[in-house]
Amino acid sequence: MAKARETPLDPAIHRVRLDKLRIFEISEAELEALERGSPESIFLNLALAVLSVAISFSVALATTKIDSDRTFYVFVIVTALGYVAGIAFGVLWLRSRRSLKSVSAQIRSRIPPEGIQQIVE
Repeated sequence: MAKARETPLDPAIHRVRLDKLRIFEISEAELEALERGSPESIFLNLALAVLSVAISFSVALATTKIDSDRTFYVFVIVTALGYVAGIAFGVLWLRSRRSLKSVSAQIRSRIPPEGIQQIVE
């Protein structure tokens, strides 16, 4: 078989050897939890966005005089819903953040401490 000619555009490949490699065995449930990923960033982004809208409407209510009752009620409702939704998304963010960390901690807890060998018969 003929060797392919190298061109100047071929990338240089450098292999670096690992000193140590740890392999974790995980259960199906843990794999599914990791596959689902972390929705925490979505919840945090929604919480911050909704709270910033609620704060903006609060400032508008505090600094301006609204003559129309209907407009005033809309501002109050948007402000109240914004605070409620912001707190709800914040709580969801905290709960989801803890659940993914607990799966990772459970997987890592199976490793025996350094220097101690466990013999499985």
